[in-house]
Amino acid sequence: MGEAQSTGDLATALRHAASLLGEQPALAEAQAREILAAVQGHPQARLLLASSLRRQRRANEALAEVEPLIRSHDDWAAAHMEAGLSLALLGQGDAAIAALRKAVRQDSRLVPAWRGLAEQLALIGDETGAEQARAAEIRASVSDPVLLKAGQALVDNDLPVAERLLRDYLKRDPFSVPAIRMLAEVGGRLGRLDDAEKLLTRAVELAPGFAEARHNYAIVLHRQNRPAEAVAQVDQLLARDPDNPAYRILKAAALVRIGEYEAAADLYAAVLKAHPRQAKTWMSHGHVLKTIGRQEEAVAAYREATQVAPNLGEAWWSLANLKTWRFTPGDVELIKDQLQRADLSQEDRLHLEFALGKALEDAGDYAASFSHYARGAAIRRAQVVYEPAYVHAHVERSQALFTREFFAAREGQGVQDPDPIFIVGLPRAGSTLVEQILSSHSQVEGTQELPDIIALARRIGGGMHRGPDSRYPEALAELDAAGLRALGEEYLERTRIQRKTDRPFFIDKMPNNFAHIGLIQLALPKARIIDARRHPMACCFSAFKQHFARGQAFTYDLEELGRYYADYVALMAHFDAVLPGRTHRVIYEDMVVDAETQTRALLDYCGLPFEPACLRFHETDRPVRTASSEQVRKPIFTEGLEQWKHFEPWLDPLKQGLGPALERWRN
Repeated sequence: MGEAQSTGDLATALRHAASLLGEQPALAEAQAREILAAVQGHPQARLLLASSLRRQRRANEALAEVEPLIRSHDDWAAAHMEAGLSLALLGQGDAAIAALRKAVRQDSRLVPAWRGLAEQLALIGDETGAEQARAAEIRASVSDPVLLKAGQALVDNDLPVAERLLRDYLKRDPFSVPAIRMLAEVGGRLGRLDDAEKLLTRAVELAPGFAEARHNYAIVLHRQNRPAEAVAQVDQLLARDPDNPAYRILKAAALVRIGEYEAAADLYAAVLKAHPRQAKTWMSHGHVLKTIGRQEEAVAAYREATQVAPNLGEAWWSLANLKTWRFTPGDVELIKDQLQRADLSQEDRLHLEFALGKALEDAGDYAASFSHYARGAAIRRAQVVYEPAYVHAHVERSQALFTREFFAAREGQGVQDPDPIFIVGLPRAGSTLVEQILSSHSQVEGTQELPDIIALARRIGGGMHRGPDSRYPEALAELDAAGLRALGEEYLERTRIQRKTDRPFFIDKMPNNFAHIGLIQLALPKARIIDARRHPMACCFSAFKQHFARGQAFTYDLEELGRYYADYVALMAHFDAVLPGRTHRVIYEDMVVDAETQTRALLDYCGLPFEPACLRFHETDRPVRTASSEQVRKPIFTEGLEQWKHFEPWLDPLKQGLGPALERWRN
């Protein structure tokens, strides 16, 4: 009887200690130690002690408790889970992943193990693996048979089945937060971010403490380019879990979007101090350091990424993309070695091809350089969705809609604020140089390539801003004065977070906005529009050999690139005709030859007095996010004007695509 009573007391004590883990881990520790004092070496009590220590962020002590348990109970999934979660806290990502994988193999119902595994896989950049782990976590967190079936469909990526099961379930139980979160996961995978956002908004309203749903909500907001709202959600998560690396990395990425680069750099540095073996985090840290002009530190960060993961092509390309930096012969050999790997992903391969192309170009081996650029571009072209006919059709539709009479009928409408200065054109046309010159003026603030005009155009077009199913630009004709004013006000409100000073004017340098001059004229008729233009062969080849992080899908095929440039020239010529003098053109070659004359004309167009600082633009200390970030921190140089001629033997497809624009590009 006494033994039975003792056993009952022990079970009660263990349950009590376990109940304290979530909110009072220090008390759970004390309870576990009392049990161990009475029953020396008790496995369950020792595991509880390890868990309580980990939750107090005493990971080394936790490991000291759990490792003997694993040696004596290697089939105990919970012990492997505790080891994995402690190793994650110590920044030992590879070991953490191995332990957590072993835990879920032994027991697929361990929700914290799946969650920890998803976080660790996301940290190393394995988004596919992280997505699968998150789906398994969701499946493990439910017990309802229908939700279990839907969860398995998510794990199998059978989204139609998962969606049908979840929609039917929510008709019967519209307040089921797990089902809402699962359906949001379906929406996110299908790219229906609006649907996912609505569902996750509902989930966090119903269950404010549901951290996983709030994390998903922050991710969706970030993907929709609503970084300030994403930061607000992540801050709530960090209030409860301040050292969570996944939360901190997401916040850092969102801070970059709103121009808070120093804060983002500090966050990345803090994560890397705790988790130094994360190659992609080193790379992201390098991007921020490059943006704020800390080039030596950026190089060191990129170098660290290549040390941790030599096959990480994007890190090598990031070094090449500094433009003013040169690879060593040893680097070139290492890149070539990586390209021989059979297990290399296509994403890593294309970045390595671009990086090697740049290294060989710097070495003067132009034939070999072009072959590697072309290989990288071919891989990327196979990955992107791009239809040149849609671009050409958009130009023709814009020419048909935007006539002199169309604009005259809407004279005086839209927002009359003169704040924005749009710099449009093609990438690699000198727009960053124009931005740097203007940003050196005391009345102008530089920001970055803002996606807001394109986002408005996409919304007006019913989810797309070009293509046969888009209602854009024709839908602009349906907007009355109030609607056009609302568009302008929304743009100014969306971009307000990018403005860090009280300067009256700010720059939006998204080059693709040339396709939306009609929208800009209607919504923001007082905004300035500057067309940064460069010789088509120089501009297009420079874009072809540039791998862009996102967008610019037209740059990976030479003929398509030439056709795009020709369409751009045609559309700009149309707006010159129907809105004479509305746009100011800056020819890059003219700026290089006679910077002062061109700068004075640029400032005159913007209604700004001349300031000598604009000619000393390379001394201006400001963040620059584009590929030219290091080049514009130096005086104007002429070496790159005809660099494309080294590659002319291989550029006939580009000339064919350009057609007459090759000769008529200035007008």
